[in-house]
Amino acid sequence: MSEYPRVILTPQRDVSVRRRHPWLFSGAIKRVEGAPPPGALVAVYSFEGTFLAWGHYSAASQIRARLFAWDERDAPETAEFWRGRLERAIAARQPLLADGTTTACRLVNAESDGIPGLVVDRYGNVAVVQYLSAGADARRELFNALLVELLHPTTLYERSDVDVREKERLDPREGLLYGTEPPETVEILENGLHFGVDVRHGHKTGFYLDQRDNRALLRAAVAQRSAVTPLNAPTVLNVFAYTGGFAVYALAGGASAVTNVDTSAEALRLGRENLAHNSFAEANVEDIEGDAFAILRELHTQKRTFDAVILDPPKFAFTQGDVKRAARGYKDINMQALRLLNPGGLLFTFSCSGAISADLFQKIVFGAALDVKRDVQIIGRMTQSSDHPVALTFPEGEYLKGLVCRVVR
Repeated sequence: MSEYPRVILTPQRDVSVRRRHPWLFSGAIKRVEGAPPPGALVAVYSFEGTFLAWGHYSAASQIRARLFAWDERDAPETAEFWRGRLERAIAARQPLLADGTTTACRLVNAESDGIPGLVVDRYGNVAVVQYLSAGADARRELFNALLVELLHPTTLYERSDVDVREKERLDPREGLLYGTEPPETVEILENGLHFGVDVRHGHKTGFYLDQRDNRALLRAAVAQRSAVTPLNAPTVLNVFAYTGGFAVYALAGGASAVTNVDTSAEALRLGRENLAHNSFAEANVEDIEGDAFAILRELHTQKRTFDAVILDPPKFAFTQGDVKRAARGYKDINMQALRLLNPGGLLFTFSCSGAISADLFQKIVFGAALDVKRDVQIIGRMTQSSDHPVALTFPEGEYLKGLVCRVVR
Protein backbone atom coordinates (compact mmCIF):
# COMPACT_ATOMS: atom_id res chain seq x y z
CA MET A 1 0.00 0.00 0.00
CA SER A 2 2.90 2.38 0.67
CA GLU A 3 3.73 2.56 -3.04
CA TYR A 4 0.69 4.78 -3.67
CA PRO A 5 0.16 8.29 -2.28
CA ARG A 6 -2.39 8.53 0.49
CA VAL A 7 -5.19 11.04 0.89
CA ILE A 8 -6.17 11.42 4.54
CA LEU A 9 -9.59 12.88 5.25
CA THR A 10 -10.56 15.44 7.86
CA PRO A 11 -12.40 13.98 10.86
CA GLN A 12 -16.10 13.37 10.16
CA ARG A 13 -15.71 14.21 6.47
CA ASP A 14 -15.80 10.64 5.21
CA VAL A 15 -19.57 10.13 4.98
CA SER A 16 -19.88 10.69 1.23
CA VAL A 17 -16.94 8.39 0.53
CA ARG A 18 -18.46 5.63 2.64
CA ARG A 19 -21.68 6.12 0.65
CA ARG A 20 -19.61 5.58 -2.50
CA HIS A 21 -20.04 9.02 -3.98
CA PRO A 22 -17.33 9.29 -6.68
CA TRP A 23 -16.31 12.91 -6.03
CA LEU A 24 -13.96 13.87 -3.19
CA PHE A 25 -13.74 17.63 -2.77
CA SER A 26 -10.72 19.52 -1.49
CA GLY A 27 -12.48 20.66 1.69
CA ALA A 28 -12.75 17.08 2.96
CA ILE A 29 -9.00 16.45 2.81
CA LYS A 30 -6.77 16.82 5.88
CA ARG A 31 -3.51 16.07 4.14
CA VAL A 32 -1.90 14.24 1.24
CA GLU A 33 1.01 11.91 1.91
CA GLY A 34 3.28 11.86 -1.12
CA ALA A 35 3.31 14.06 -4.20
CA PRO A 36 0.82 12.58 -6.67
CA PRO A 37 1.08 14.01 -10.20
CA PRO A 38 -2.11 14.86 -12.14
CA GLY A 39 -4.25 11.76 -12.59
CA ALA A 40 -2.19 9.59 -10.24
CA LEU A 41 -3.76 6.68 -8.39
CA VAL A 42 -4.24 7.49 -4.71
CA ALA A 43 -5.57 5.54 -1.74
CA VAL A 44 -8.12 7.40 0.37
CA TYR A 45 -8.15 6.87 4.15
CA SER A 46 -10.30 8.09 7.00
CA PHE A 47 -8.67 10.27 9.65
CA GLU A 48 -8.56 7.17 11.86
CA GLY A 49 -6.56 5.23 9.26
CA THR A 50 -9.26 3.04 7.65
CA PHE A 51 -8.96 2.42 3.91
CA LEU A 52 -11.97 3.86 2.09
CA ALA A 53 -11.43 4.02 -1.66
CA TRP A 54 -9.19 4.23 -4.70
CA GLY A 55 -9.24 7.38 -6.77
CA HIS A 56 -7.51 9.52 -9.37
CA TYR A 57 -5.95 12.71 -8.02
CA SER A 58 -6.07 16.23 -9.45
CA ALA A 59 -4.60 19.11 -7.46
CA ALA A 60 -5.93 21.58 -10.06
CA SER A 61 -9.59 20.79 -9.46
CA GLN A 62 -11.94 21.34 -6.55
CA ILE A 63 -12.77 17.66 -7.11
CA ARG A 64 -9.41 16.49 -5.74
CA ALA A 65 -10.05 12.82 -6.34
CA ARG A 66 -12.48 10.92 -8.52
CA LEU A 67 -13.24 7.63 -6.82
CA PHE A 68 -14.07 4.39 -8.58
CA ALA A 69 -13.26 1.40 -6.32
CA TRP A 70 -14.01 0.79 -2.65
CA ASP A 71 -12.35 -2.60 -2.14
CA GLU A 72 -8.76 -2.41 -0.94
CA ARG A 73 -8.02 -5.70 -2.71
CA ASP A 74 -8.72 -4.27 -6.18
CA ALA A 75 -5.77 -3.70 -8.45
CA PRO A 76 -6.96 -0.62 -10.31
CA GLU A 77 -3.75 0.14 -12.18
CA THR A 78 -3.89 -3.02 -14.29
CA ALA A 79 -5.21 -3.29 -17.84
CA GLU A 80 -7.37 -6.20 -16.67
CA PHE A 81 -9.17 -4.00 -14.16
CA TRP A 82 -10.09 -1.37 -16.74
CA ARG A 83 -10.89 -3.97 -19.38
CA GLY A 84 -13.42 -5.44 -16.96
CA ARG A 85 -15.03 -2.06 -16.38
CA LEU A 86 -15.24 -1.36 -20.11
CA GLU A 87 -16.61 -4.82 -20.91
CA ARG A 88 -19.32 -4.42 -18.30
CA ALA A 89 -20.39 -1.01 -19.63
CA ILE A 90 -20.37 -2.09 -23.28
CA ALA A 91 -22.28 -5.30 -22.57
CA ALA A 92 -25.04 -3.34 -20.82
CA ARG A 93 -25.79 -1.50 -24.08
CA GLN A 94 -25.95 -4.53 -26.34
CA PRO A 95 -29.74 -5.10 -25.97
CA LEU A 96 -30.28 -1.58 -27.29
CA LEU A 97 -28.28 -2.34 -30.44
CA ALA A 98 -29.34 -5.95 -30.89
CA ASP A 99 -32.14 -5.64 -33.47
CA GLY A 100 -30.28 -3.22 -35.75
CA THR A 101 -32.90 -0.45 -35.65
CA THR A 102 -30.53 1.64 -33.51
CA THR A 103 -26.82 1.84 -34.34
CA ALA A 104 -25.72 4.72 -32.11
CA CYS A 105 -25.58 5.01 -28.34
CA ARG A 106 -23.40 5.91 -25.40
CA LEU A 107 -21.21 2.98 -24.46
CA VAL A 108 -19.43 4.45 -21.42
CA ASN A 109 -20.97 7.12 -19.19
CA ALA A 110 -18.03 8.17 -17.02
CA GLU A 111 -18.61 8.04 -13.24
CA SER A 112 -21.95 6.25 -13.57
CA ASP A 113 -20.15 3.35 -15.27
CA GLY A 114 -17.31 3.36 -12.76
CA ILE A 115 -14.80 4.98 -15.14
CA PRO A 116 -14.52 8.62 -14.07
CA GLY A 117 -13.91 11.15 -16.80
CA LEU A 118 -14.31 8.76 -19.74
CA VAL A 119 -17.16 9.06 -22.25
CA VAL A 120 -17.46 6.75 -25.25
CA ASP A 121 -20.16 7.16 -27.88
CA ARG A 122 -20.75 4.77 -30.75
CA TYR A 123 -21.96 5.88 -34.18
CA GLY A 124 -22.08 2.71 -36.24
CA ASN A 125 -18.46 1.67 -36.76
CA VAL A 126 -17.13 5.00 -35.49
CA ALA A 127 -16.34 5.36 -31.78
CA VAL A 128 -15.90 8.84 -30.31
CA VAL A 129 -14.14 9.33 -26.97
CA GLN A 130 -13.88 12.18 -24.51
CA TYR A 131 -11.26 12.35 -21.78
CA LEU A 132 -12.74 14.79 -19.26
CA SER A 133 -10.57 14.38 -16.16
CA ALA A 134 -6.89 14.16 -15.27
CA GLY A 135 -7.27 10.50 -14.30
CA ALA A 136 -8.85 9.45 -17.58
CA ASP A 137 -6.42 11.62 -19.55
CA ALA A 138 -3.41 10.04 -17.85
CA ARG A 139 -4.63 6.60 -19.01
CA ARG A 140 -5.54 7.73 -22.50
CA GLU A 141 -3.22 5.34 -24.34
CA LEU A 142 -4.42 2.37 -22.29
CA PHE A 143 -8.09 3.20 -22.86
CA ASN A 144 -7.50 3.75 -26.58
CA ALA A 145 -5.90 0.32 -26.92
CA LEU A 146 -8.63 -1.38 -24.90
CA LEU A 147 -11.42 0.29 -26.91
CA VAL A 148 -9.87 -0.79 -30.20
CA GLU A 149 -9.54 -4.33 -28.82
CA LEU A 150 -13.13 -4.49 -27.57
CA LEU A 151 -15.00 -2.54 -30.26
CA HIS A 152 -12.99 -3.20 -33.45
CA PRO A 153 -14.05 0.20 -34.83
CA THR A 154 -13.11 1.47 -38.26
CA THR A 155 -12.44 4.81 -36.54
CA LEU A 156 -11.60 5.89 -33.00
CA TYR A 157 -11.91 9.66 -32.81
CA GLU A 158 -11.27 12.01 -29.89
CA ARG A 159 -13.48 14.98 -28.97
CA SER A 160 -11.83 16.15 -25.75
CA ASP A 161 -12.61 19.75 -26.69
CA VAL A 162 -14.98 20.63 -23.85
CA ASP A 163 -14.75 23.39 -21.24
CA VAL A 164 -14.77 21.00 -18.27
CA ARG A 165 -11.14 20.06 -19.04
CA GLU A 166 -10.10 23.60 -18.13
CA LYS A 167 -11.02 22.90 -14.51
CA GLU A 168 -8.25 20.30 -14.41
CA ARG A 169 -5.82 22.44 -16.42
CA LEU A 170 -6.09 20.16 -19.41
CA ASP A 171 -5.82 21.62 -22.90
CA PRO A 172 -8.53 20.80 -25.44
CA ARG A 173 -7.68 18.00 -27.84
CA GLU A 174 -9.38 16.38 -30.80
CA GLY A 175 -8.43 14.21 -33.74
CA LEU A 176 -8.03 10.72 -35.10
CA LEU A 177 -6.77 8.09 -32.64
CA TYR A 178 -7.10 4.92 -34.71
CA GLY A 179 -8.22 3.77 -38.15
CA THR A 180 -9.46 6.03 -40.91
CA GLU A 181 -10.62 9.62 -40.75
CA PRO A 182 -14.38 9.76 -40.23
CA PRO A 183 -16.49 10.90 -43.17
CA GLU A 184 -18.03 14.37 -43.06
CA THR A 185 -21.30 12.71 -42.12
CA VAL A 186 -21.56 9.38 -40.31
CA GLU A 187 -24.86 7.65 -41.11
CA ILE A 188 -26.71 6.15 -38.16
CA LEU A 189 -30.08 4.61 -37.35
CA GLU A 190 -32.10 5.56 -34.28
CA ASN A 191 -35.33 3.70 -33.67
CA GLY A 192 -35.45 2.95 -37.38
CA LEU A 193 -34.95 6.59 -38.44
CA HIS A 194 -31.93 7.81 -40.40
CA PHE A 195 -29.59 10.59 -39.27
CA GLY A 196 -26.29 12.02 -40.38
CA VAL A 197 -23.80 12.90 -37.65
CA ASP A 198 -20.80 15.23 -37.84
CA VAL A 199 -18.54 13.66 -35.23
CA ARG A 200 -15.71 16.11 -35.87
CA HIS A 201 -17.54 19.40 -35.40
CA GLY A 202 -21.03 18.64 -34.03
CA HIS A 203 -22.28 19.44 -30.54
CA LYS A 204 -21.13 17.05 -27.81
CA THR A 205 -19.76 14.11 -29.81
CA GLY A 206 -21.95 14.91 -32.82
CA PHE A 207 -25.51 14.06 -31.78
CA TYR A 208 -27.74 14.37 -28.71
CA LEU A 209 -27.89 10.67 -27.92
CA ASP A 210 -29.31 11.45 -24.49
CA GLN A 211 -32.62 12.54 -26.06
CA ARG A 212 -33.31 9.30 -27.95
CA ASP A 213 -36.04 8.02 -25.61
CA ASN A 214 -37.64 11.47 -25.42
CA ARG A 215 -37.74 11.80 -29.20
CA ALA A 216 -39.54 8.46 -29.30
CA LEU A 217 -41.99 9.76 -26.70
CA LEU A 218 -42.73 12.77 -28.90
CA ARG A 219 -43.33 10.55 -31.93
CA ALA A 220 -45.79 8.45 -29.94
CA ALA A 221 -47.64 11.52 -28.67
CA VAL A 222 -47.92 13.02 -32.15
CA ALA A 223 -49.03 9.68 -33.61
CA GLN A 224 -51.72 9.34 -30.96
CA ARG A 225 -53.06 12.80 -31.70
CA SER A 226 -52.86 12.22 -35.46
CA ALA A 227 -54.89 9.04 -35.09
CA VAL A 228 -57.62 10.88 -33.17
CA THR A 229 -57.82 13.81 -35.63
CA PRO A 230 -56.43 12.49 -38.95
CA LEU A 231 -57.84 15.45 -40.90
CA ASN A 232 -56.22 17.91 -38.52
CA ALA A 233 -52.79 16.45 -37.79
CA PRO A 234 -50.78 18.38 -35.21
CA THR A 235 -48.41 21.23 -35.93
CA VAL A 236 -45.07 21.27 -34.09
CA LEU A 237 -42.61 24.00 -33.09
CA ASN A 238 -39.10 22.67 -32.48
CA VAL A 239 -37.02 25.28 -30.63
CA PHE A 240 -33.24 24.92 -30.34
CA ALA A 241 -33.69 22.41 -33.14
CA TYR A 242 -30.00 21.66 -33.82
CA THR A 243 -29.99 19.08 -36.67
CA GLY A 244 -33.71 18.38 -36.41
CA GLY A 245 -33.91 15.16 -34.42
CA PHE A 246 -37.22 16.03 -32.80
CA ALA A 247 -38.54 17.30 -36.15
CA VAL A 248 -37.87 13.98 -37.87
CA TYR A 249 -39.61 12.09 -35.07
CA ALA A 250 -42.59 14.47 -35.17
CA LEU A 251 -43.02 13.94 -38.89
CA ALA A 252 -42.62 10.19 -38.43
CA GLY A 253 -45.51 10.41 -35.96
CA GLY A 254 -47.71 12.15 -38.51
CA ALA A 255 -47.26 15.87 -37.82
CA SER A 256 -48.74 18.03 -40.57
CA ALA A 257 -46.12 20.78 -40.25
CA VAL A 258 -42.93 21.48 -38.30
CA THR A 259 -41.18 24.77 -37.62
CA ASN A 260 -37.51 24.53 -36.61
CA VAL A 261 -35.76 27.37 -34.76
CA ASP A 262 -31.99 27.51 -34.27
CA THR A 263 -29.20 30.09 -34.26
CA SER A 264 -27.05 27.97 -36.58
CA ALA A 265 -27.68 27.98 -40.32
CA GLU A 266 -25.37 24.98 -40.63
CA ALA A 267 -27.39 22.99 -38.08
CA LEU A 268 -30.60 23.80 -39.93
CA ARG A 269 -28.96 22.73 -43.20
CA LEU A 270 -27.99 19.39 -41.67
CA GLY A 271 -31.55 19.14 -40.37
CA ARG A 272 -32.78 19.41 -43.95
CA GLU A 273 -30.45 16.56 -44.89
CA ASN A 274 -31.91 14.46 -42.09
CA LEU A 275 -35.39 15.11 -43.46
CA ALA A 276 -34.22 13.87 -46.85
CA HIS A 277 -32.64 10.76 -45.27
CA ASN A 278 -36.13 9.85 -44.04
CA SER A 279 -38.04 10.83 -47.22
CA PHE A 280 -39.45 13.96 -45.59
CA ALA A 281 -37.75 16.38 -47.98
CA GLU A 282 -41.07 17.57 -49.34
CA ALA A 283 -42.74 17.81 -45.94
CA ASN A 284 -44.21 21.06 -44.68
CA VAL A 285 -41.14 22.22 -42.74
CA GLU A 286 -40.14 25.80 -42.00
CA ASP A 287 -36.66 26.74 -40.77
CA ILE A 288 -36.12 29.99 -38.85
CA GLU A 289 -32.55 31.04 -38.08
CA GLY A 290 -32.04 33.35 -35.13
CA ASP A 291 -32.33 33.92 -31.39
CA ALA A 292 -35.03 31.71 -29.91
CA PHE A 293 -36.21 34.25 -27.33
CA ALA A 294 -36.77 36.91 -29.99
CA ILE A 295 -38.32 34.49 -32.49
CA LEU A 296 -40.85 33.14 -30.00
CA ARG A 297 -41.96 36.67 -29.24
CA GLU A 298 -42.29 37.39 -32.96
CA LEU A 299 -44.36 34.24 -33.50
CA HIS A 300 -46.70 35.40 -30.73
CA THR A 301 -46.99 38.82 -32.37
CA GLN A 302 -47.91 37.05 -35.60
CA LYS A 303 -50.59 35.11 -33.67
CA ARG A 304 -49.03 31.79 -34.69
CA THR A 305 -50.07 28.76 -32.63
CA PHE A 306 -49.00 25.13 -32.47
CA ASP A 307 -50.22 21.82 -31.11
CA ALA A 308 -46.83 20.85 -29.67
CA VAL A 309 -43.72 22.82 -28.72
CA ILE A 310 -40.31 21.34 -27.92
CA LEU A 311 -37.89 23.41 -25.84
CA ASP A 312 -34.43 21.79 -25.70
CA PRO A 313 -32.12 24.71 -24.86
CA PRO A 314 -28.37 24.53 -24.22
CA LYS A 315 -27.09 24.56 -20.67
CA PHE A 316 -28.07 27.84 -18.97
CA ALA A 317 -26.40 27.15 -15.59
CA PHE A 318 -22.83 25.87 -15.36
CA THR A 319 -22.39 26.47 -11.61
CA GLN A 320 -24.55 27.22 -8.59
CA GLY A 321 -23.70 30.87 -9.12
CA ASP A 322 -25.54 30.77 -12.45
CA VAL A 323 -28.80 29.38 -11.08
CA LYS A 324 -30.73 32.64 -10.57
CA ARG A 325 -29.85 33.96 -14.01
CA ALA A 326 -30.60 30.58 -15.60
CA ALA A 327 -33.95 30.33 -13.82
CA ARG A 328 -34.97 33.64 -15.37
CA GLY A 329 -34.00 32.36 -18.81
CA TYR A 330 -35.91 29.10 -18.39
CA LYS A 331 -38.97 30.93 -17.12
CA ASP A 332 -38.93 33.41 -20.01
CA ILE A 333 -38.64 30.80 -22.72
CA ASN A 334 -41.35 28.62 -21.19
CA MET A 335 -43.66 31.61 -20.93
CA GLN A 336 -43.20 32.34 -24.62
CA ALA A 337 -43.79 28.68 -25.54
CA LEU A 338 -46.96 28.41 -23.46
CA ARG A 339 -48.37 31.48 -25.20
CA LEU A 340 -48.03 29.70 -28.54
CA LEU A 341 -49.81 26.47 -27.65
CA ASN A 342 -53.37 25.70 -28.66
CA PRO A 343 -55.73 24.43 -25.94
CA GLY A 344 -54.88 20.77 -25.43
CA GLY A 345 -51.41 21.37 -26.84
CA LEU A 346 -48.29 19.68 -25.48
CA LEU A 347 -45.10 21.28 -24.19
CA PHE A 348 -41.96 19.11 -24.13
CA THR A 349 -39.62 21.25 -22.04
CA PHE A 350 -36.09 20.40 -20.89
CA SER A 351 -33.17 21.59 -18.81
CA CYS A 352 -29.75 20.01 -19.20
CA SER A 353 -28.24 22.19 -16.46
CA GLY A 354 -27.04 19.95 -13.65
CA ALA A 355 -27.26 22.89 -11.23
CA ILE A 356 -31.02 23.14 -11.87
CA SER A 357 -32.78 20.40 -9.89
CA ALA A 358 -35.89 18.67 -11.18
CA ASP A 359 -37.89 20.25 -8.35
CA LEU A 360 -36.64 23.74 -9.20
CA PHE A 361 -37.29 23.21 -12.89
CA GLN A 362 -40.90 22.25 -12.18
CA LYS A 363 -41.31 25.39 -10.05
CA ILE A 364 -39.91 27.49 -12.91
CA VAL A 365 -42.40 26.04 -15.40
CA PHE A 366 -45.19 26.56 -12.83
CA GLY A 367 -44.19 30.22 -12.55
CA ALA A 368 -44.20 30.57 -16.32
CA ALA A 369 -47.71 29.11 -16.60
CA LEU A 370 -48.95 31.35 -13.80
CA ASP A 371 -47.58 34.49 -15.43
CA VAL A 372 -49.20 33.79 -18.81
CA LYS A 373 -52.45 32.69 -17.12
CA ARG A 374 -52.65 29.24 -18.65
CA ASP A 375 -53.91 26.12 -16.91
CA VAL A 376 -51.27 23.43 -17.37
CA GLN A 377 -51.01 19.79 -16.33
CA ILE A 378 -47.89 17.63 -16.07
CA ILE A 379 -48.60 14.38 -17.88
CA GLY A 380 -45.07 13.00 -18.07
CA ARG A 381 -41.51 13.36 -16.83
CA MET A 382 -38.37 12.81 -18.87
CA THR A 383 -34.69 12.22 -18.28
CA GLN A 384 -31.70 11.10 -20.31
CA SER A 385 -31.89 7.93 -22.38
CA SER A 386 -31.20 4.53 -20.85
CA ASP A 387 -27.67 4.37 -22.26
CA HIS A 388 -26.86 7.36 -20.02
CA PRO A 389 -27.44 5.56 -16.69
CA VAL A 390 -27.22 7.33 -13.33
CA ALA A 391 -25.47 5.54 -10.49
CA LEU A 392 -27.60 5.69 -7.34
CA THR A 393 -24.51 6.88 -5.48
CA PHE A 394 -24.05 9.73 -7.97
CA PRO A 395 -27.29 11.73 -8.35
CA GLU A 396 -25.35 14.51 -10.08
CA GLY A 397 -25.21 12.21 -13.08
CA GLU A 398 -28.90 12.95 -13.76
CA TYR A 399 -28.33 16.25 -15.53
CA LEU A 400 -31.22 16.10 -18.04
CA LYS A 401 -34.72 16.65 -16.77
CA GLY A 402 -37.88 17.32 -18.70
CA LEU A 403 -41.63 17.71 -18.38
CA VAL A 404 -44.44 16.83 -20.76
CA CYS A 405 -47.14 19.41 -20.08
CA ARG A 406 -50.64 19.72 -21.47
CA VAL A 407 -52.29 23.11 -21.75
CA VAL A 408 -55.88 22.73 -20.55
CA ARG A 409 -56.92 26.19 -21.70
